[in-house]
Amino acid sequence: MQYLYAFLVSGVLCVIGQILIDKTKLTPARILTGYVVAGVLLSAIGIYTPLAEFAGAGATVPLSGFGHLMAQGVKKAVDEDGLLGVLKGGLTSASAGITAAMLFSLLASIISKSKEK
Repeated sequence: MQYLYAFLVSGVLCVIGQILIDKTKLTPARILTGYVVAGVLLSAIGIYTPLAEFAGAGATVPLSGFGHLMAQGVKKAVDEDGLLGVLKGGLTSASAGITAAMLFSLLASIISKSKEK
């Protein structure tokens, strides 16, 4: 059942994104940024943690999960280090994902050739 829940929740997140692309004039970059901010806001009010526990990877892998991860990191770091935690908490908690994105981007840029428009 966990696989089904993950599939359904991530599917709903994708459908919301597709509706935003089709029905609004928002650019994909703004929609992606909105997902990260929505993850932070939903985490701040306590909604995203139960969703992540219910759906597992279906809620933690999408960009809203990245926002949730950063918000949880900031919360933990503020509890441990005070105001300094605001600056370092989000990056510390998401450092593995950020590093992977940077390395795979570098690998893709080495493998592929860029073309002028």
